[in-house]
Amino acid sequence: MPRKVRFEEISILKEIAELLNEGTEMNAVLAEVLKKLLQLTGLKTGWIFLIDEEGVHQLAAFEALPPALTYDSNHRMCKGECWCVNRYRNKKLTNATNIIECKRIEEAIAAKAGDTLGLTHHATVPLRAGNERFGLLNVGSPNKTYFQQEELALLESVAFQIGTALKRIMLNKREQETALVAERNRLARDLHDSVNQLLFSLSLTARAGAEMAEGAEIGQTFHYIQDLAQEALGEMRALIWQLKPQGMENGILCALKGYAEMLGLLIEIKVAGVASFPGKVEETLWRIGQEALANCKKHSQSSHVYLSLDRNSKSVTMVIKDHGCGFHYSQCHDIPSHGLKNMKARTEALDGKFQLTSAPGTGTEIKVYIPV
Repeated sequence: MPRKVRFEEISILKEIAELLNEGTEMNAVLAEVLKKLLQLTGLKTGWIFLIDEEGVHQLAAFEALPPALTYDSNHRMCKGECWCVNRYRNKKLTNATNIIECKRIEEAIAAKAGDTLGLTHHATVPLRAGNERFGLLNVGSPNKTYFQQEELALLESVAFQIGTALKRIMLNKREQETALVAERNRLARDLHDSVNQLLFSLSLTARAGAEMAEGAEIGQTFHYIQDLAQEALGEMRALIWQLKPQGMENGILCALKGYAEMLGLLIEIKVAGVASFPGKVEETLWRIGQEALANCKKHSQSSHVYLSLDRNSKSVTMVIKDHGCGFHYSQCHDIPSHGLKNMKARTEALDGKFQLTSAPGTGTEIKVYIPV
């Protein structure tokens, strides 16, 4: 091999290693690494599937897929079964495999979905770090039906680096989430021990001042201060709840019920399916639920709230409805408040759907659908 070519290959490998060592945004890192890997190997196309513990795959990165596979926004790559994913799920795919005929390509040809550009086969390599598995790296080229052993060794080496980087990124993300929870707990504790106690003292002082006041106007002023202190105390307690929800260790339903009772709401709860969720989904449902319940307290002019949670193997649907005053809203208009927009943004961040229904005199309903 010419010295210049060898130097270029080493340079690309170095760039791949640096990307994987320094990157923090998973999909962006995978896309860039895949592009450099194809440049290094001279292969034309590739894609990466990330596969979770339940065997569900997602297309995390791809490069130069033929039109037959990109048709309808990569639908054929994002849905359905294939041999490499099935073998991975069954733990029969442990090393770089020379050639796997691609079921997705065969189905695309049969459906006349578009040009495959001569791609019929691909090599597939599991992404792992030690005993932990993260997904698959697939690469190929038009009319290529065989990979040399040294090619597979190179692919396996890069795949192992990718797996190690994925583990690092996931650990960093968990560490950040743990630090965020710890900071919320600290803020909740500090607010309870300082501002909350000061407001309570202010309320007692104002009450004593009202009782000792000689003039009616002075007494009314103390009563007004006491009312303001009590209102601020209620707001502070709600804020502490948001930072550190009591009962969350017993599940989201217990936390939402406790939050509603703290606000003085009568809540009716209906559950279908098992009320257990991945951490991110549970946190999102909690944040949306507390915002919706707070809105009921502030705006609905009703103390009765209905909450339902429907969980199946693929999704969770949460509905929160009051029978209060409601407001004018049409689906063709923008969502009217910052809090409701936040609920919608949180839902869509998990590829979910947010639906708001309201009209004067009929109350307000919030419906959240999140795939699990």
